[in-house]
Order: sequence, then C-alpha cells, then structure tokens
Amino acid sequence: MSAAGNLLERDEPPPVEMAGREGRSPFVVICDHAGRRLPRALGDLGVPEAALATHIAWDIGAGGVAERLATALDAYLARQRYSRLVIDCNRPLDAVDSIATRSERTFIPANQNLDPAAARQRAREIFEPYHHEIRSELDRRKASNRLSFLVAVHSFTPVYLDVARPWHIGVLFNRDARLAQPLLRLLREEGDLVVGCNEPYAVSDLSDFSVVHHGERRGIPHVEIEIRQDLIGDEAGQNIWAECLARLLPAAAQSLQSVPG
Repeated sequence: MSAAGNLLERDEPPPVEMAGREGRSPFVVICDHAGRRLPRALGDLGVPEAALATHIAWDIGAGGVAERLATALDAYLARQRYSRLVIDCNRPLDAVDSIATRSERTFIPANQNLDPAAARQRAREIFEPYHHEIRSELDRRKASNRLSFLVAVHSFTPVYLDVARPWHIGVLFNRDARLAQPLLRLLREEGDLVVGCNEPYAVSDLSDFSVVHHGERRGIPHVEIEIRQDLIGDEAGQNIWAECLARLLPAAAQSLQSVPG
C-alpha cells in the first residue's frame, strides 16, 4: 500500500478513462475490461507475465473497438484501465467471482483468502469510481432530457476449456431486449457472420453488473456485445468491427420508440 494507505499511488492513473463528453450522440459506450494494469502495490498477483497478457486479465481488443466505435458515433466513452483480476467491474460486489481466485485453469495466488478489508479497498478505489463516472454521465444526460442508449463492449476467447466457440459476435441482454433484438437481426442480415443470441454468455443479475445496473434498472435501452478475440486482436480487426457496429447500432436504435433514461 502507499504511504497514505491507498491501493493506487498518486502517480498511477485513475481506473476510468473517459472521452466524448461533449459528443452529440445518444450512445454511451463502456468497456469494463479494457485494460490489464495492476496497481503497483499488488505486484503481479503471483501470476506469470505470460498469463497476465492473456484473456484472463482483460478483454483483448475490446478497448480498441470501444474507442473506435465511440469516435465513429461521436459518443461518450468510459473504459476501465485495471485488470479484472484485481476486481471485476462487471460483477456485483457480492458475486463469488467479483475478485477471482481462479480464471479458467489459472490460480490467482494473491486473491486466495483475501482479507475483506482489502477487497473493500479494491472496490472503493477501482469499481466504485468507474461506475460513478458512468452513473454521473447518465444523470447529466437525463437532467438535459437527452435520449441515451448504453452499449457495453466485451470480447471472448475462440476456445474455452478446450471447447471451440463458433460465434463471431454475441448479442447479450437480460429482461430488456429493445436494442438487442434489432441489432441481432441486423447482424444476421449481414449474411457472413455467426451471431450468438446470449452466446457465449448470457446477462443475469448474478453474473453482470454494468448493463443491469446502468441500463435495465434505469430503463435505458442497452446491449452487451461480445466479439471473438481473434477477430479484434489488431488495429485492422478493431477498425472493421467498430465500423460495422457504428453502421448497425444507429439503425437498431431507430427502430425503438424510446424515452430519455
């Protein structure tokens, strides 16, 4: 810990990177697992560097897609810089994997038997500031009577526990499919994509925080997007998918009869 008893030292970046606050778009783009930074005070969590470069630590390519998508849409963007191995910003704080002790086949030594006070500190300095910024932006837009559509960008591995995943992209939702269903239809009309509906994951109150808390509970149309990591591992792939989504998301939103969130 720092001399002041904080997890993050003064010269370490804050957990959330923001852009596009003055944008005219109704879209709010967020990326919960954009970065793989570790607070200096936590060292390497006992995990080899080679493993920290993989999907267990972050959503490879998702941050780049989110940034390019927000730019193309002239949208607000919030990207979370720190690794989900520190604390997962898309899990409720009381979820068993809010601070993972194991990711796929990799054990996270520093997260085993974590002191509750240390867990609360991670939440206070990383989870809470990130979601505070998103909440503040949505509050500001509501006060201005602005329409909002929330888009959460994630990525998934081509193979998980030795099982291949055929989808190129997944469209995820829980109870509210107002934005997800038209986007799903438009993606399938592209003709050359394998599109998952709540695949390879499905949104739920127990497994997801961001779109449930900021979208569903506020009544804001929203969608969680998962793109396969081998398709967005470089800038060229990120550009292709950002351009695709920047074309289809406004068309999906146009089909809605929405009210400001």
